[in-house]
Amino acid sequence: MATPHHPRRGSMGYYPRVRAKKMQGSIRSWPENESQTKIQAFAGYKVGMTHVEMVDYRKTSVTAGQTIASAVTVVEVPPLTVAGFRYYDEDDTGLAVVYEKWAEKLDKNLMKRITTPKNRKEKPKPESVTEVRLIVHTNPSELTGVSSKVPDIFEIKLSGSKLEDKMKYADEKLGKEIRFDEFSKAGKFVDAIGVTKGKGFTGHVERFGVKLLPRKNRKHRRMIGTLGPWHPDWVRNTVPQAGQMGTHQRTVHNIRVIKYSKKEENDDINVSGGFPGYGLVRSDYVLVHGSIPGPSKRLIKFRDPARQTTPDVENLVVSYVSKESKQGD
Repeated sequence: MATPHHPRRGSMGYYPRVRAKKMQGSIRSWPENESQTKIQAFAGYKVGMTHVEMVDYRKTSVTAGQTIASAVTVVEVPPLTVAGFRYYDEDDTGLAVVYEKWAEKLDKNLMKRITTPKNRKEKPKPESVTEVRLIVHTNPSELTGVSSKVPDIFEIKLSGSKLEDKMKYADEKLGKEIRFDEFSKAGKFVDAIGVTKGKGFTGHVERFGVKLLPRKNRKHRRMIGTLGPWHPDWVRNTVPQAGQMGTHQRTVHNIRVIKYSKKEENDDINVSGGFPGYGLVRSDYVLVHGSIPGPSKRLIKFRDPARQTTPDVENLVVSYVSKESKQGD
């Protein structure tokens, strides 16, 4: 007799398990923040992991106030360049672009990513504007760990309560660089959005964690027992089957920023022999608590936290950052 009930294998919250359309995460929603006018996202390239010794900031932890060792992820965050900005207005189908302005001088490598506008005659500004977003691109040419020198381009929403302040901020930043400290700082939470490491085509057991069939099964063990009942007479999407695993977009909520260091401070983070698969960090970098999705060199986007419940920490005390080799014995 079959087991009457057991928990299903594989969460349906991650469906559909298909390959991401591009190798950078898309920010699909923006939290409301009216406290100040600032950028609500930033981007960097994942370097690798190390560990630090710091004072435990978690008040409910059994080691609260004590020095603990904790794993951190290193992300290189060179300044972003503001290539343009857009005004959006609400219509029947959602947000629509009503005004757009680009910088006079654009990075020559940007033309390898998009077709840059040729006619830059300024149009009259619309009367009705709902949202202001910056068009920014990364500067991988400043790095040595990332082989591609073609910038990645995306939009960043501006927070704030007054529309005039957002427009003024966008005008002031046009054609200039913005750094990570204009987005967040040590002690604050961020959401990390990225594309996971690809695993290729995998079977039922590895992809969903279903149990192996009994040893005396007729043909195979690493498969599912049935594709479903006779009725409905089609295979439902809840049935675990083989297919693509990895290269999925994932969002990790409430990642704490442990440390941010600028290039000018000469605060070396490089481990002995360089980070595996990446090399040396030569620009601004940030340490975030724990792990984030994706392999080294992949673009990671940080966003203001959408589900923050724990307050920020004003003073994080980091006493030691490990620079031991990650190459193994």
